[in-house]
Amino acid sequence: MNQSFFTWSGDPSIFRIDPISLPFSVSLVGVVAAIIFYFVGYTYLQKKLNPATTDRKKRKKEEPKPQIPVPGLQQLALALGSIVVGIGFFSLAGVGPMLEQFGPITLRWYGFLFALSFILGYVIGSFMFKHGGYPQSYADSLLTYLFIGTLVGARLGEVIFYNAEYYIRNPIEILFIWQGGLASHGAFIGVLLAIWAYIKKRPDVTYIWVLDRMTIPFALGGIFVRLGNFFNSEIYGLPTDVSWAVIFERVDMLPRHPSMLYEAGVALILLIVLVAVYKMYKNHPPTGALSGLFMVILFTGRFFVEITKVEQADFATEWFVGMGQLLSIPIVIVGLYILIAKVNWKEDSNPKKVKE
Repeated sequence: MNQSFFTWSGDPSIFRIDPISLPFSVSLVGVVAAIIFYFVGYTYLQKKLNPATTDRKKRKKEEPKPQIPVPGLQQLALALGSIVVGIGFFSLAGVGPMLEQFGPITLRWYGFLFALSFILGYVIGSFMFKHGGYPQSYADSLLTYLFIGTLVGARLGEVIFYNAEYYIRNPIEILFIWQGGLASHGAFIGVLLAIWAYIKKRPDVTYIWVLDRMTIPFALGGIFVRLGNFFNSEIYGLPTDVSWAVIFERVDMLPRHPSMLYEAGVALILLIVLVAVYKMYKNHPPTGALSGLFMVILFTGRFFVEITKVEQADFATEWFVGMGQLLSIPIVIVGLYILIAKVNWKEDSNPKKVKE
């Protein structure tokens, strides 16, 4: 019996812009230098406007103070100065590789959805920090840590867990993030390390409190990233004849499990559960509850979805379980331990009650 399947042939790109010739050559070293100059200058101005308490004991006792932002005019002057000094000097000196044209520019669905997940995650995270009584500057600073931790962790996860042999032979391609290759398990590890680095400078915030507040934004991000995988026709499943199978024309003409959509569905269920628990406890869920639920639901779902997926690690094709399943097991165990042994479901995490 002939059966028709949904065929996906969508373009992974939203739009493209042809190359644009620059009026003069620009030094790539100068571009990097300008970015460094700006962030160093911004950090200096911020510290000058918001001097930190040097006594660690006093800093623990003091209430978090709203940070004074760097005025927009000063930021603009700093940006222009960084461009002139950085790009201008190195370009005139001809230092490093020179860029003579800009583009072509291609905006891809994956990149757009990845960026959108961070923007919406930042907005949600800001509200959650406000619920906890912390200033907006705390959420602003965390965004930088999480962006770097997620990107670096996801890339190194792909390199170490799935394609180590290839990248050992081609180490320079580790930097070619635009070619694809980000692993969710690596991203999770990167997030854990980023939060650890973040709280080292903020003794008034606990590790588990921050981790709990990041679960909802990252569940939302999981939905967007897997939808981006669908647009790219990647992270697809094994051939199947189920009625909901999808033919990915950019791969082959075989009907396959849309495994990336399965994972997006798991992330959606996770998001609903986390928001429900957060609201049930009136924005102050028990410490560790959201983190434990995140680990158990997401990575249990990932374990079973892996059964439908094409194995991404070549060296793991003969194993009893795939690499994604193997990496999920310890995370699920840790999540169960937190939920059973560490979470006090009878008490919320309202900081006002803790102080009283």
